[in-house]
Amino acid sequence: MPVLVVIIMISLAFYVYFKVKAYRSSKPIEKQWISAKSSIALGIFVATFGLNQLFLYRSSISLIVGVIFLLIGLGSSWAGFRAYKHYLPQVINESGIE
Repeated sequence: MPVLVVIIMISLAFYVYFKVKAYRSSKPIEKQWISAKSSIALGIFVATFGLNQLFLYRSSISLIVGVIFLLIGLGSSWAGFRAYKHYLPQVINESGIE
């Protein structure tokens, strides 16, 4: 499906963007916060790749791999979202914005 391919490419681009941004950040809490955003993007990439596998091929191995990728991607996105919510107030305090 072309829509899934576009989502895969966009999420991969966001992952690379956030990883570079986290690497260049000098503040430790901000680095963790940006890393959480990259984890969300990577999770979306893996989950969408797994979903694409489910639609593209109909073999049993492909279905198993697709489901595993989908579950790992959703778990990674969920963990990244929870980390994002955890670090957000700390980033606001660290930057001095009230």
